[in-house]
Amino acid sequence: MSATILVVDDVDTAREAIAKSLRKDNYKVLEAATLQEARTCLNEDRVDICVLDVNLPDGSGLSLLDEVANMPWQPKFIVITAFGQIDAAVDAMKKGAMDFLTKPLKMQTLKQAITRAVEQVALRRELNQTRSDQTLSFVVGNTPLMQAVMNLARRAAETSVSILITGESGTGKEVLANYIHQTGPRQQKRFVPINCAAFSSTMLESELFGHEANAFTGAGNKRKNGHLEEADTGILFLDEISTMPMEMQAKLLRAIQERAFYRVGGTTLIRVDVQIIAASNRNLKEMIKKGEFREDLYYRLKVVDLDIPPLRKRREDIPELVGYLLRENNMEMGTNVQEVTSRAMEALTAYDWPGNIRELKHVLDRAIILCDDPAIDLVHLPPEISQGVAD
Repeated sequence: MSATILVVDDVDTAREAIAKSLRKDNYKVLEAATLQEARTCLNEDRVDICVLDVNLPDGSGLSLLDEVANMPWQPKFIVITAFGQIDAAVDAMKKGAMDFLTKPLKMQTLKQAITRAVEQVALRRELNQTRSDQTLSFVVGNTPLMQAVMNLARRAAETSVSILITGESGTGKEVLANYIHQTGPRQQKRFVPINCAAFSSTMLESELFGHEANAFTGAGNKRKNGHLEEADTGILFLDEISTMPMEMQAKLLRAIQERAFYRVGGTTLIRVDVQIIAASNRNLKEMIKKGEFREDLYYRLKVVDLDIPPLRKRREDIPELVGYLLRENNMEMGTNVQEVTSRAMEALTAYDWPGNIRELKHVLDRAIILCDDPAIDLVHLPPEISQGVAD
């Protein structure tokens, strides 16, 4: 397996010798002589393994272990300490380091540690892919409508263009956005969601763009980074974009066009590289006709347009979704409900599901709680669903 390894050591000869040897083993190797250089590498590249010297000119290398805790991709750390630095070694392991080695360093010992780390990285990648596939099962289906959406989503995931996901409430728009993030070129960067309907116009501007200290009443005396800044090099997911006020739409459009913005109350232009995925459960074209949504923003957002069909238009997918949700519930709740009787499945398939997959999940959650048997039957379903099937 290929891996990216960051070697952090302020002694040039030692760092360069390690890097040269690892490159011969076909690893991609980055080098840093200071904490600041290491931070830059960690932010700009997906680092799988970090060979880290504790003693650096601008601080303790162990501080990096704390800093990466909030990163979407956390490298495996192999910490190098001077002989006798037992406290540093213990501290490193407590902070999550995989291994520690003492100087003078033997290359064979280091390579053995790296081999173990590579094995763990490979396992993590496999688990992440499994989770991605399981997440996708929440929205995927075999009907032509859903297959068309997923084929386009897979192609869109290979790019960094703006994507607009539409569909009724509960169809799985954020799940699909997460899938695009997990399988796209920005998968190791941050996925930052924001529900536009959850904030007033003033607060939404602050949430998106951030603000300087004391920029407005209630802003506080500390600067705040906005979601756009937090999502730099990653993905910003704008849920319920239809609720965004027209004034904010203009500011968002400008930020997307210029790839830059100012914090509220700020004078410093902040440049970002962010992929935008927006979602709406309303018809934005109709809103444009009514003057409620900007047409120019609409076309900026929908370079790729993914419309998730409601569950009632893909009833054939319901048995597959039920099976997936049962397995998820059994794992989460420690239950052992294995199946749904044929008449209960008939009722679930016949129901129109105005709340779509979200409503289906809630109904199954309730049924599992009520069910003492291995199978869910009509009696475990709400009357509005079960009454459509004759006993």
